[in-house]
Amino acid sequence: MEKLGAVRQRLEAGGLDGALSRLTGGTPDRKRVSRVLDGFQQTFGAGENTPVTLCSAPGRTEICGNHTDHQHGRVLAAAVNVDFLACAAPNGGDTIRFQSEGWPLVEVRLDGKGPRAEERESTASLVRGMAELAARRGHPVKGFDAYAVSDVLPGSGLSSSAACEVLLGVIVNHLFCQDAFTPVEIAQMGQGAENVYFGKPSGLMDQTASSVGGAVAIDFADPARPVVRSVAVDLNALGYALCIIDSGASHADLTDEYAAVPREMGAVAAFFGKEVLREVSQEQVLSHLPALRERAGDRAVLRALHFFADDARAEEEADALARGDMDAFLALVKESGRSSWEFLQNITPAGAVREQAMAVALAVAERALKGRGACRVHGGGFAGTIQAFVPLDSLEAFRAETEGALGAGSCHVLSIRPVGGAVLC
Repeated sequence: MEKLGAVRQRLEAGGLDGALSRLTGGTPDRKRVSRVLDGFQQTFGAGENTPVTLCSAPGRTEICGNHTDHQHGRVLAAAVNVDFLACAAPNGGDTIRFQSEGWPLVEVRLDGKGPRAEERESTASLVRGMAELAARRGHPVKGFDAYAVSDVLPGSGLSSSAACEVLLGVIVNHLFCQDAFTPVEIAQMGQGAENVYFGKPSGLMDQTASSVGGAVAIDFADPARPVVRSVAVDLNALGYALCIIDSGASHADLTDEYAAVPREMGAVAAFFGKEVLREVSQEQVLSHLPALRERAGDRAVLRALHFFADDARAEEEADALARGDMDAFLALVKESGRSSWEFLQNITPAGAVREQAMAVALAVAERALKGRGACRVHGGGFAGTIQAFVPLDSLEAFRAETEGALGAGSCHVLSIRPVGGAVLC
């Protein structure tokens, strides 16, 4: 930790430029950091001599493994160059005050009594969850103040919730735990906060990708000890850009749609006396197809078949990227996208007829690619964003065409961020 005034002086002298450039992949944004310092000072009445820390946690992009993580499968994901950035300091009390710019101040008094029904699906639940889960791992957390800014847009498919959880984990880890927790442990705490405190069922992919950083192939066969393999990749050097395109549809009121995916996959596993599909083989499913269709239903069977295929594809895509084979990688991206649409069925909410924004976005992107690159659903599906890998020589034309159809600012060009949750000072 450094005194706030000293951090400001180091920022202005360029002393943080190297660390900031690694976060953005480009020119360091000193003004944004200055805004965070000013916001912290004004919100909490801090002086120039207040010891503070600057922390960051990125959004993430899922590259392959659509809805495989909650079945203990394999995924390929990456941190991206949008993030939560925060200034934080202990406040000497037992209350955490978390101010995310543009949102109401969140205050959580720590008492170790677990989740609150009145806090479900709120930022307060994540704040409480991360603090209490750290305490349960042997590191009691006290009150602190944090002021954060974020360019991870909610509902963007870049997992602002996971970025927020990882940010809180990095702050808690640094202020009260002597940086004892590994990135994977912070990710596991984030999943626990989201599942138990926030009340949203989710796997571990989002938090792991955000916390670890870079491109990562993750095997969740044992979620308590996920195997994480870093995949060295430079999309720009390979001639491609990563684009995330906003379909214009909201995730609001879709909790049941998301919950149905693991529930139905779990029903297929339960037919064989197992908890998750990783413990079942595709051959078992196919050999018991009539009874499974009767017991679990056709959509559940199709979603199970998607799991087996995308679980294998995640490793194949990671290997293709590692050897720089873009042709093989893009072919697998297309296969994954088709499987999500046809078998997983997470493009359009059940019964939706008039509004099918994700399907329209995919049609627009595929047309704009003109037979090159690849596009697919991004993240949980049903609403939000799609993903495209676009040749650099046609990037501007692609963006112009997609934004002409879907709205100005709907196409976001991102890069893979090499670092995950980070303490800058």
